[in-house]
Amino acid sequence: IPRFASLEDEREWSKLYHAAALRWLGLNGYNNEGAGGHLTVRDPILRDPFWINPHGVSFSYMKPDDLCLINENGEVMEPGNMHAVNPAGFVIHVVVHKARPDVVAACHCHSIPTKAFSALGCKLEPINQDGCRFYEDHSIYEGFGGIAFAQEGERIAKSISNNKGVILENYGILTVVKTVDAATFLFGAMD
Repeated sequence: IPRFASLEDEREWSKLYHAAALRWLGLNGYNNEGAGGHLTVRDPILRDPFWINPHGVSFSYMKPDDLCLINENGEVMEPGNMHAVNPAGFVIHVVVHKARPDVVAACHCHSIPTKAFSALGCKLEPINQDGCRFYEDHSIYEGFGGIAFAQEGERIAKSISNNKGVILENYGILTVVKTVDAATFLFGAMD
């Protein structure tokens, strides 16, 4: 991460990389279900609010100005785009960001292969380079109910513990780390 002259410069850089990461996800087919999936990045100025992609906007066309800043009450704030956000994305990510102050970025989508693998309810085995990245550093969240309510978000955050990834049984995966680049890269590797 580069050093910045101001927190405002860091925010602009963060939003640029956030939008680029979403476009990479779109380019690689992770937005094939329309509105599914979300990538959040903690705001470097305000710290508790985080930036999230707007609901219903394709990852493939995301620009920094499209991103929404949302607080812990689910309210979209200035200076972000005032577009609606995915309620399930908010419920999952707000609790993760609260539970893990070390987490700057969290990435979640549900590709077809990931949904199929997650239905097995087992961890990734360290049989290749991608799996080795998650050896003893990911968990399984069992019994995902399909619709994320506040209690579900709390259980997911607890399941992640101090890991960098979690497999949401029958649903998808979530990666949580210190940079948007790493969250997106690890998401692709875990998928």
